[in-house]
Amino acid sequence: MKTVYTCFCTDVIHEGHLNILKECSKLGRVIVGCLSDKVLIRYNKFPTISQEERMKLYRTLPGVEQVVLQEQMHYDDVISLIHPDYVVHGDNWKEGPEKSIRDYVEKLLSEYGGQLVDVPYTYNEDVKKIDMQLREKLAMPEYRRKRLRQLLEMTPIVKTMEAHSGLTGLIVEKTVVEHEGKLDQFDAMWVSSLCDSTAKGKPDIELVDMTSRFRTIEDITEVTTKPIIFDGDTGGLTEHFVYTVRSLERLGVSAVIIEDKTGLKKNSLFGTEVKQTQATIEEFSDKIRAGKKAQLTDDFMIIARIESLILERGMEDALERAFAFVKAGADGIMIHSRKKDPAEICEFCDKFRAQDPKTPIVVVPTSFNTITEEELAQHGVNIVIYANQLTRSAFPAMQQTAMDILKNHRAKEVDDRLMSIKDIITLIDEI
Repeated sequence: MKTVYTCFCTDVIHEGHLNILKECSKLGRVIVGCLSDKVLIRYNKFPTISQEERMKLYRTLPGVEQVVLQEQMHYDDVISLIHPDYVVHGDNWKEGPEKSIRDYVEKLLSEYGGQLVDVPYTYNEDVKKIDMQLREKLAMPEYRRKRLRQLLEMTPIVKTMEAHSGLTGLIVEKTVVEHEGKLDQFDAMWVSSLCDSTAKGKPDIELVDMTSRFRTIEDITEVTTKPIIFDGDTGGLTEHFVYTVRSLERLGVSAVIIEDKTGLKKNSLFGTEVKQTQATIEEFSDKIRAGKKAQLTDDFMIIARIESLILERGMEDALERAFAFVKAGADGIMIHSRKKDPAEICEFCDKFRAQDPKTPIVVVPTSFNTITEEELAQHGVNIVIYANQLTRSAFPAMQQTAMDILKNHRAKEVDDRLMSIKDIITLIDEI
């Protein structure tokens, strides 16, 4: 009997999947692959159940003789192991980023005479409803909040992009690229005080209050599912910080990052050009301990941001603070630098990792932007945050458009570089 292979990455079985299995059964004995968690987060969406639970679910489906774990996006592992006569998939992968996977699978099969079968994709109101319910489940605070910790266990580096509105959140949520035969996407979102303030036309001095910033979070959480890391600036007074922690937990935020400075906030990239006061180790440790005591779940993370390198206090001061803050209960350490050369960041990470192999390290490569994610991971970095690139790319584009319309007294000259309203609307899901 012929061997037929199809791969599932779903948490919920609907008639589309059953139709795939029905078509598979016509061709031979059916083996179902379960796409692993590590591949799934690059390829599709975050799972709501583990790969073990998905495999168990697939074994209960009619006509399935065997379930295997697929650990490579391009099917190399299963095709070399099984040599299926047929690979069956919905025809939705004939275009878009997934087409590169389809082309590669077709090439692998052709090497020994296997065939690729595209089944018309099933999409009706019932399927749409199930997909929407699954998305709503992913967006629920109790699922979203724990996702950052899960990602830290599943991927070498958590790629995080800033979002400051519902629309920018959707861009982070839905942007998937194919590059050199691989699919990739962002893992998490960074809600930056700088970008939040800038979007509101306010200076980045903690002028925008927490109530307003929480509304930004709500705008984002209403339309997305990915975990959120919140820029908490200094955290404010310790008495206020404990309430911030509780509020962020309720909203489903995964982590807050607070910096070890006091007084009126000045953006770190000014460094020593403006007067900035660093909190003492004891003061900031007390704030961390208070925040950890206030939180109600084990999912939420408090990450300590160290400004010693920014303020030119030296490597030893940065490391002393890092170890002290971990001892106080910090769930991660963010180290920052305004130098273009990443050498001091790498040095910090190497020295920190020599004594602490587990505590997550976070970096924001705004100034030292030549270093790659892979290189950062080699130095023990776990989370990389692209902290303001969407805001910085939007402003010059909007300003140039405004200038050109003023010059030409019409909009025709700018139209060819604008995204159509139709394309923008497709980002937004209808209920």
